[in-house]
Amino acid sequence: MQNLVSTSKLSFDNTEIAFKQQSNKELKKSYWLFKMISNNLLVKVGPFFTKAALFFRLPISGLIKKTIFSQFCGGETIDECTITINKLVNGGVGTILDYSVEGEDTEKVFDLTALEIINTIKKAVEMPSAIPFCVFKITGIARFSLIEKINSKQTLSAIETKEWEKAVARVNLICETAAKFKQSIMIDAEESWIQNIIDELAMLNMMEFNKEKAIVFNTYQLYRHDKLASLIADVTIAQTQNFILGAKLVRGAYMEKERKRAIEKGYKSPIQPNKTTTDRDYNAAISFCLDNINDVAIVAGTHNQYSCQVLVEKMEQRQIAFNHPHIYFSQLLGMSDNLSFNLASENFNVAKYVPYGPVKSVLPYLVRRAEENTAVAGQMGRELSLIINELKRRRN
Repeated sequence: MQNLVSTSKLSFDNTEIAFKQQSNKELKKSYWLFKMISNNLLVKVGPFFTKAALFFRLPISGLIKKTIFSQFCGGETIDECTITINKLVNGGVGTILDYSVEGEDTEKVFDLTALEIINTIKKAVEMPSAIPFCVFKITGIARFSLIEKINSKQTLSAIETKEWEKAVARVNLICETAAKFKQSIMIDAEESWIQNIIDELAMLNMMEFNKEKAIVFNTYQLYRHDKLASLIADVTIAQTQNFILGAKLVRGAYMEKERKRAIEKGYKSPIQPNKTTTDRDYNAAISFCLDNINDVAIVAGTHNQYSCQVLVEKMEQRQIAFNHPHIYFSQLLGMSDNLSFNLASENFNVAKYVPYGPVKSVLPYLVRRAEENTAVAGQMGRELSLIINELKRRRN
């Protein structure tokens, strides 16, 4: 991969800065955890045995919490996340609070989840310099199958119509609360067969609340072949309607599921044909947004070092301030610290996703993290080599 020459002092190989927040003990624990995750067999069979152990109430929650949970999650409650939040901000990195409970589908749970998301906004108000964003999934506050039915334009029953009205009210309440406190909130992308209705909800709320500041952000998965065009069209709408588009740019998280469903149902897969075209569109999205930076605020959610280099270079070419309020870099807690902390050390805006929730409820998120990490070529090797280099540096 070609290297980009930067006029800044930025180096993603500086492990001293990357792991400054971690003790030797913490660094060694991360090493052994990534070593285990890199074992594909363990990742494949581990979730089955973990779920079985939890089902039969075997005492493994404590073990999970001390290992993979502590690496990728901030805590079980918002208050438990405070230590992680402060640790990140001491390194110049902000927090994106993410209540990561998945798989629930009752109205009672949806109401409680909406209130919890509002509590993340209130926590951000308490710590404004430390928490620039909160985030939520529409499927956390609305039934997946109902969204799927609406997305496919099927007729709803009277009961379903009422249910959807409640779901929309939850979304509106979250966005209204964020706007009231001038706190940015991101709506995560999900599967393509429910994404259109999510896009519509995000757009309606951006039109209402993003007049002066990007409060509401939608997410664009650039591993979909149609999402660069969607982004360009949405920026045009923002320019026409006089609001600021909030855009979180990611590659995507549902590739295997998307391709499998497309084959089963006999339609063209929405996923790009290969990684090269995904990278092309991701970097093109960055360029387009920078060319329209007054009308769009971006969060570049990526663990791809080259894409971070591209964004840095293009900001320098356009003489855009490193700490421009419309530009954030973002990575997941527990990963790619060489990107996050080295960018922050050069005054770029950076925020880490900090998931939280009860261990049992966050387990689907943790399983997905492990599976995605082993699927990304070279990810575990990079994490391990950086940790090894830092441990060697500390011994010298």
